[in-house]
Amino acid sequence: MASATTEAPTVGTAPGTEELVTRIRELHPLLERNAAQGEQDRRVVEESIQALTEAGVFRIAQPKRYGGYEMPVRAQIEASAAVAEADGGTAWVVTLCNQCAWMTGLFPEQAQDDVWKTNPDAKISGVVTPSSESVKVDGGFVVNGRWYYNSGSWHADWAVLGMPVVNEAGEAVDHGIALIPRADLDFEETWFVAGMKSSGSNCLIARDVFVPDHRIISAPKAWQGEVATEHTDEALYRSAFTPVLALGIAAPQLGMGRKVLDLVRAKAAVKPLTFTFYPTQADSPVFRHQIAEAAMLIDTAHLHAYRAVDEIDRAAREGDFPDELMRARARADAGWVVENITKAINLLLFAHGAAGFAENNVIQRHWRDSAVAGRHAYIVPGVSLEMYGTAMLARDANITPML
Repeated sequence: MASATTEAPTVGTAPGTEELVTRIRELHPLLERNAAQGEQDRRVVEESIQALTEAGVFRIAQPKRYGGYEMPVRAQIEASAAVAEADGGTAWVVTLCNQCAWMTGLFPEQAQDDVWKTNPDAKISGVVTPSSESVKVDGGFVVNGRWYYNSGSWHADWAVLGMPVVNEAGEAVDHGIALIPRADLDFEETWFVAGMKSSGSNCLIARDVFVPDHRIISAPKAWQGEVATEHTDEALYRSAFTPVLALGIAAPQLGMGRKVLDLVRAKAAVKPLTFTFYPTQADSPVFRHQIAEAAMLIDTAHLHAYRAVDEIDRAAREGDFPDELMRARARADAGWVVENITKAINLLLFAHGAAGFAENNVIQRHWRDSAVAGRHAYIVPGVSLEMYGTAMLARDANITPML
């Protein structure tokens, strides 16, 4: 957990996306070296977190007012994918912490000051599901609840957590998102999984935690582009909520797909095609076809991700909140990323052979991480396509308010 400082935050000078990705790739040897230990510990090794912090990777979505970079959503996507080339679990933590920092930028300035004014390196994890109870009291709410799968929970200083907003009679009148200090929350290790082991997606617990009114925003209003920040000139925080989250969660898939392709291609020049006369896999027309097909699937995933995120960034710059059809298509694009990367990695594993599943082969770690990350409820391909199809057919009500 980052240590607080009393120094006033300085305005960050944002690097270009290319420079930021270069910084990340310079850290690949470190991130790769720590990946196995992160799996064993079920959290990203602190050395990796510190190195990424110093490289500015956790400042991508933080307001410049606190020393952040306030970069477009495209930068978040490319940075997360670049980290995922080295390790999917680390990329997941980077992704979720940046997304939760972006969500914090939607809150009133008073709440943002609470998080970053004295600690500009503060990191935020979160779960927007309102798996809690609340009681209205003078000046705010008392909250009790359990929020599972807080990715990056080991490294967070704050959390954005879903909660029911109730009236004095105890009736739910809204779905709120609350900012709560990590120090006010209990913690339970619950993340024992086959992939994304190092993401540290554990359970945070509130027991009679007081949350002041200024640290609560309305989730439905945020989904529709109505946010609480006074800084309406900051284009990043005008970005459409659901596309930002969906595309961000899909971003590590891009890096893992690229990495598996690179590993299989590199090995093909020396690895025999077992039980054939081909001296290497690269000599086989069938293998060449598989490699080409996998590369095209990965390209397809990138094309959909970049189309969607560039449209979201354009709309935010111009102050044009995307309509439901565009927002639904962005969710479908995120699901399409998962669909195509999953197919590509499976095809590459068939092409590479059973050696890809050896514990000392990093291909199997990327396969496991991609498979687990791709099952996140926000980006399940079939559900995402249903949302898009419903929006295209102009039905009166979609299957979710989170568009």
